[in-house]
Amino acid sequence: MDHVKHSFRNPAILLLFFVGFLCLAVWSSSYITNPFSVFRKESLSSQSNTTNIRVPQDELEEALSKASMANKTVIITIINKAYAVQDIQADTTMLDLFLESFWLGENTRPLLDNLLIVAIDQTAYDRCLFRRLNCYRLKTDGVDFEGEKVYMSEDFIKMMWRRTQFLIEVLKRGYSFIFTDTDVMWLRNPFIRLSTNETEDLQISTDYFLGDLRSENHQINTGFYYIQSNNKTIKLLGIWYAMKNDSRGQKEQDVLLNLIKGGIIRELNLRVTFLDTLYFSGFCQDSKDLRLVATVHANCCRSISAKVNDLKAVLRDWKQFKYTSYKRLANVTTNLGWSMHWRCSKSWN
Repeated sequence: MDHVKHSFRNPAILLLFFVGFLCLAVWSSSYITNPFSVFRKESLSSQSNTTNIRVPQDELEEALSKASMANKTVIITIINKAYAVQDIQADTTMLDLFLESFWLGENTRPLLDNLLIVAIDQTAYDRCLFRRLNCYRLKTDGVDFEGEKVYMSEDFIKMMWRRTQFLIEVLKRGYSFIFTDTDVMWLRNPFIRLSTNETEDLQISTDYFLGDLRSENHQINTGFYYIQSNNKTIKLLGIWYAMKNDSRGQKEQDVLLNLIKGGIIRELNLRVTFLDTLYFSGFCQDSKDLRLVATVHANCCRSISAKVNDLKAVLRDWKQFKYTSYKRLANVTTNLGWSMHWRCSKSWN
């Protein structure tokens, strides 16, 4: 210890130590000047090798990319205040039932990450944000879409056409999608029953299935369909929407049906599948087998209150089915069926 202290008192040794330290400092000056330079160079190098980075262009692009699957497919539903907020006498909403079906369904919960809820008024948008979902606010100048739009009323027809216009924009941005009305209960992952082959341009639900997946005689229902983004489908929806002003008194679904019966599928060389109600059912024609059904649509029903009432019964039936299946009561499960859709039947009176 005394030897070390004595050495540092020697000027020659001290000078030699100082010169060595100075050389070391000069040798490593580039690193000492900026200790993060190596990481920054690596970062810049990796960025220079990355191409085709898609930067969201606007709020819609940001919402679509957030909800998109890897193959640029999204699930889209459109809501307004009447679907999102309870009235005084109600104990739930259509939106609540819709989301509950994803919770109760088989392999459907992960699909909520790919669901984009499009709100056409501010109240519905606020409700969507409150539920921490993927939300987009669709604005329409000079039109109030907030309240209930009774089936086939003038405001109902306007709202359906605005929906079609929006969905054209989604296709043009390169996104394929399942469109689903909010009054569709998702009891199983529908992708298991849908073809993911890109040669299938459109797969659309029907009110009554005629036994032939390609028959153009079906009564289509635009409340649930899966459409690929390509030039043919963009052209189809463009022709469809262009007929809006020449179809007074008709809803958009009727116009598309007339186009199909008029030969638009062959004209555009489209490949279209008309979905079997055994898997994609509704109140017009119930699925005959709860072991196979994927979705249940409250079609053939006029009012929201009637739909909510009868869809609550659908979820009760589904929970009963799941319970008996869990108990392995095969004979009971086979005989289970749907409750009658009384309120929807009476909604037409």
